[in-house]
Amino acid sequence: MPKFDEVATYVVVILLSISVHEYAHAKIADMSGDDTPRLMGRVSLLPWKHWDPIGTVMIILTAAAGIGIGWGKPVTVNPRRMRNPRWDHFWSVAAGPLSNLMIAGLLGAVLRFLLPFGPAVLNDGLLTFLIVAVYANIGLFLFNLLPLGPLDGHWLVGAFLPEGARERWYLFNRTVGGLLLLGLVFIRNEHFDPLGQIFGPLRAAVFQIIVGV
Repeated sequence: MPKFDEVATYVVVILLSISVHEYAHAKIADMSGDDTPRLMGRVSLLPWKHWDPIGTVMIILTAAAGIGIGWGKPVTVNPRRMRNPRWDHFWSVAAGPLSNLMIAGLLGAVLRFLLPFGPAVLNDGLLTFLIVAVYANIGLFLFNLLPLGPLDGHWLVGAFLPEGARERWYLFNRTVGGLLLLGLVFIRNEHFDPLGQIFGPLRAAVFQIIVGV
């Protein structure tokens, strides 16, 4: 079982990072001409505007169990109100995971700068926070690119498909894709964990690129 301070740090980092992720979706949609997120109060950096009650409880409970699964409140957008519906929607979707990569990059640069100073500057609390924040945001970036279910990745893939195939792809992910995602997340053990086997090494590689260790 993870320590209390590690769980608390993870929960705070994830809740704040998800808030930035959802804000990025809303802000780019708003800048593209769709005022739906603004009318719903989502073009805001106030974290609680983006918290889903059930998703937040799941984050806390699963973090305590050493897993860490949850979600924020999805941002509702209307691509038809955007100036360029297909590609403005693409960028409003991409803004979410890219915001997490940006957070990882900024905090990773701070960690990389402070590491040579050792404990004199980088105490255990700050070190834990920075490592957790960088790892968590890399994880959010990579996981949301998975093209299944409601994740951002399936919208990004859909933008490159012709209209008919795009609608079939979205329908697939509202049904089979969503169930497949749930199966990959929850039905896993030490012998079967395809997400862990794929994203674990990827996350470690991106962390090493950003932090240098």
